[in-house]
Amino acid sequence: MAGALTDLLGEVLVAADGEEVAVSALAARGVSLVGLYFGCSLGGPCAQLGASLAAFYGRFRGEAAAAGGQRLEIVFVSAEQEQQQWQEAVRAMPWLALPFADKHRKLRLWNKYRVSNIPSLIFIDASSGKVVCRNGLLVIRDDPEGLEFPWGPKPFSEVVAGPLLRNNGQTLDSSALEGSHVGVYFSAHWCPPCRSLTRVLVESYRKIKEAGQKFEILFVSADRSEDSFKQYFSEMPWVAVPYADEARRSRLNRLYGIQGIPTLIVLDAKGEVITRQGRVEVLNDVECREFPWHPKPVLELTDSNAVQLNEGPCLVLFVDSEDDGESEAAKQLIQPIAEKIIAKYKAKEEEAPLLFFVAGEDDMTDSLRDYTNLPEAAPLLTILDMSARAKYVMDVEEITPEIVEAFVSDFLADKLKPEPI
Repeated sequence: MAGALTDLLGEVLVAADGEEVAVSALAARGVSLVGLYFGCSLGGPCAQLGASLAAFYGRFRGEAAAAGGQRLEIVFVSAEQEQQQWQEAVRAMPWLALPFADKHRKLRLWNKYRVSNIPSLIFIDASSGKVVCRNGLLVIRDDPEGLEFPWGPKPFSEVVAGPLLRNNGQTLDSSALEGSHVGVYFSAHWCPPCRSLTRVLVESYRKIKEAGQKFEILFVSADRSEDSFKQYFSEMPWVAVPYADEARRSRLNRLYGIQGIPTLIVLDAKGEVITRQGRVEVLNDVECREFPWHPKPVLELTDSNAVQLNEGPCLVLFVDSEDDGESEAAKQLIQPIAEKIIAKYKAKEEEAPLLFFVAGEDDMTDSLRDYTNLPEAAPLLTILDMSARAKYVMDVEEITPEIVEAFVSDFLADKLKPEPI
């Protein structure tokens, strides 16, 4: 256990009293699950979570005292910029914290687990470091006594099991989804981007069904009332989890670690995830020619997929042409490297640490260059890390596969010096 956790968290953590605790000592305590708590000391949602998390953690600590072993540990990964605020936050917490000085490791954790907002609680297996549950906030709400510990992922068919609705009031069993591709659609009427996506998705659904594909969409509502749910669902030709079945809706949110809406998760006929970026795929492929949207190693940067730049470090190769031929050549240049990286991390059951893009010449690309203060040169090889507000730039006359591979390798080995964005 110590090896995987030490790689993630470093050699030591800090307790509330300021004492250092060796990461390797967690094994002796019997810790099998670690919750990474990404948050801050400020009021609002983080303060609310802190109170409920403290009660939740206290129950496990009480159990540990009685049984002589501690199954769960929490580690605070702070968003604080000032050490005094961090110290005040840590002193008020009964769990451990990543040292304030270890800012580089903090950013690596935020990027590795694609944390896009706070508070966020991600449970990882202490022996392997692999994600067990991405949405620990719902665990605390749904299982405050910890009866379902360790909250590991279950098959989609098991989580979704039960009756589903059509908007005409008819019901059908979830087994009707078996053998079909399924789009699990997390959405709500109060959310304007959701309503916009729904209009496009209705047309995509129609085209895919008319093409003879076995495809169904499952609406998982985040509406604030049943009346809103019914109004919104009346516009949808697919099926939904009943609004009253809050437990099942929450389990589906937990299963896929939903942090924001709209989100469309596309599953294959066996219930395995094809892509978490269904929203982007639907908007980029309005004719649905590439359904079921298996992920591409290298994407062409567009208005609709630019949101992915905020999900973690991204390699972006800027090319000096609006010609599709040059963009395609750039994709072919970096695709073998992207495929190699993706395959390496897939074998470890981890997400790749980089996304790969080619950017041509358009208003959106110009805005990105301006925002990140990049030179106008092209070709221009960059890695942009928006969450860390950092960039890495390789400005050479000719970009070769060898240059790209060395650039990526140096980045992953922490050998590159970042420039501020």
